[in-house]
Amino acid sequence: MKLVSKNFDKPIQGSYTLIPEEPEDMWHTYNLIAVGDTVRSTTIRKVQNESATGSSTSSRVRTTLTISVESIDFDTQACKLRLKGRNIQENQYVKMGAYHTLDLELNRKFEIRKVEWDTIARERIEMACDPVQSSDLAAVVMQEGLAYICLITSSMTMVRSKIEVSIPRKRKGFTQQHEKGLVRFYESVMQGILRHVNFDIVKCVLIASPGFVRDQFYEYMYQQAVKTDIKILLDNKSKFILVRSSSGFKQALKEVLQDPSVMAKISDTKAVREVKVLEHFYTILHSEPARAFYGKKHVMEAAKAMAIETLMISDNLFRCQDVNQRKEYVNLVESVREAGGEVKIFSSMHITGEQLANLTGIAAILRFPMPELDDSADEDDDEDDDSVDSG
Repeated sequence: MKLVSKNFDKPIQGSYTLIPEEPEDMWHTYNLIAVGDTVRSTTIRKVQNESATGSSTSSRVRTTLTISVESIDFDTQACKLRLKGRNIQENQYVKMGAYHTLDLELNRKFEIRKVEWDTIARERIEMACDPVQSSDLAAVVMQEGLAYICLITSSMTMVRSKIEVSIPRKRKGFTQQHEKGLVRFYESVMQGILRHVNFDIVKCVLIASPGFVRDQFYEYMYQQAVKTDIKILLDNKSKFILVRSSSGFKQALKEVLQDPSVMAKISDTKAVREVKVLEHFYTILHSEPARAFYGKKHVMEAAKAMAIETLMISDNLFRCQDVNQRKEYVNLVESVREAGGEVKIFSSMHITGEQLANLTGIAAILRFPMPELDDSADEDDDEDDDSVDSG
């Protein structure tokens, strides 16, 4: 997504002008626009022209319209967003208050204005517009003394760092300088990974090289991680995949990504974190049911007690038309984060999001058991039964 401009009248009120550049951007746009928002874009309008003699002709003209959104329809196959609403700005072809449909498409600029931009909407703009935020695959292509650290999205590969370290040649009886050079090189590459790879987003890190360079580097990195307690590397060890390449130049990345076995591994890890979180939730639900809850009421109560360790919530809930309900979910996310909990926003277009939808779209793993939540559900059931009896 390309951010063209940002115009805010007040801290939370204003507009963004954006250009969706790839199919995933249309999904972000669908999640951004809500009923009641104002959207401005170019459109085709059929215009009737009446001549002096009374005969009429129709023509199609391109014009720019601003509508107040009343309904939203997303075509996932064509990646097209259809917005219906009333025209709210003077236009020579369309009367004020007249209904019109705007079709948002790839590479067509549009402006979206909200009375209030909440944190979830702002985060989605940042994610969509910053390629680093959407890069869920990273790669290190290396050979002795040379490495490229890259981030890969569905549409582009960005070199975030090129590392060159002079390594003395290995000579018989004088290997010490060669070994020191290698350590300097490996340390630089490890620091580059820590600096440029966002492990909250990246699902997989390929390390590619000819020979045994990748294996030696990987061994060094995890020896250092254990020795100096680099938690982020230790926690994400399963994300690294070692593969062979013909060289350490960035051009070798193409052959690595075309390898069917590598592609299979990448696709397996695409949503590995969401899958693991859901599996963990189901495990706790069976072994410690007082630490795993789903459904709005239970999760909200757990949040009030600052008990949530991990919140799982479907992006579908942020598309609800009820503004107050959306605010409730936004406030829930903010309160869980403020209390030090982790928030996972699941895409309803992904298999993991569909699973979460079966659990009402909202679930939580708690830091400590709260059996009283189960008791409150039983009490509610009893009250319902009483009201039925008294009726």
